Amino acid sequence: MLFFTLLLEVIWILAAEGGQHWTYEGPHGQDHWPASYPECGSNAQSPINIQTDSVTFDPELPALQPHGYDQPSTEPLDLHNNGHTVQLSLPPTMYLEGLPRKYVAAQLHLHWGETGSLGGSEHQINSEATVAELHIVHYDSDSYDSLSEAAPKPQGLAVLGILIEVGETKNPVYEHILSHLHEIRHKDQKTSVPPFNVGELLPPQLDQFFRYNGSLTTPPCYQSVLWTVFSRRAQISMGQLEELQETLFSTEEVPSKLLVRNYRAPQPLNQRTVFASFIQARSSYTTGEMLSLGVGILVGCLCLLLAVYFIARKIRKKRLGNRKSVVFTSARATEA
Repeated sequence: MLFFTLLLEVIWILAAEGGQHWTYEGPHGQDHWPASYPECGSNAQSPINIQTDSVTFDPELPALQPHGYDQPSTEPLDLHNNGHTVQLSLPPTMYLEGLPRKYVAAQLHLHWGETGSLGGSEHQINSEATVAELHIVHYDSDSYDSLSEAAPKPQGLAVLGILIEVGETKNPVYEHILSHLHEIRHKDQKTSVPPFNVGELLPPQLDQFFRYNGSLTTPPCYQSVLWTVFSRRAQISMGQLEELQETLFSTEEVPSKLLVRNYRAPQPLNQRTVFASFIQARSSYTTGEMLSLGVGILVGCLCLLLAVYFIARKIRKKRLGNRKSVVFTSARATEA
């Protein structure tokens, strides 16, 4: 049993550090992950497309309570380009309550699209992706001693998913990460980041979220993640998005390959239930619904126009008939 646990930890470490070769596209891309990592082809994978009309409202979902996020450490935090993403190590003084157990923070990382793209998030809501997504990874510290030990175990991990959109102004908190990207342009480069308020990376309201059981979105794709995806979004400026899309490389210095499009496509929900902490307010329509509504309005207007046209013709004919009748009657009277 001890040997099996150690073997799982070695596999996790190798995969996390890029020891086993995988990419998002090409011969080692996500379509081929199940060949080397069988769990990537299982039936409870992440990310997913969250359809809000199919989620289940759960009033019993407790509020999420981040602790230590405002001042995670007095020591600098390690920022690392691992060839797949930019990753910031987090201290165990950061943890979550409001989940089945206590989950301690381990790291956060980002997913984004290709240069110039406005799509790049992994999770989607009603088939709509955002420009990027932040993941804050935690492990069950009540049951396990480390991230690697918890990673293969059921609900061993808890990940917060924050969808990011473009806003009008620069986000000063995200700048704590983005301003250091030029120091880690190539794979395996690291730098130090002064501690900052990680809690401000989260969206303004934490009480509206979706919860489901899923997996890591990268190999080995362990189905051990209790996902919390926030409904509200964080914002960065267009300049910050361009910095994220254009600064990092997924390779060492030669040859240089831009690190972009590092997101996994949505996976089938299968028989899983997505819970919501809030009642869905139908405030907008999907693209398909808008198209159907537009076509319906257009057809309705055409029908109304045709009806008005035929009514007008009928009235005109009636008036012409009345005029002819008056003329005919006048003529008869004259003849008489």
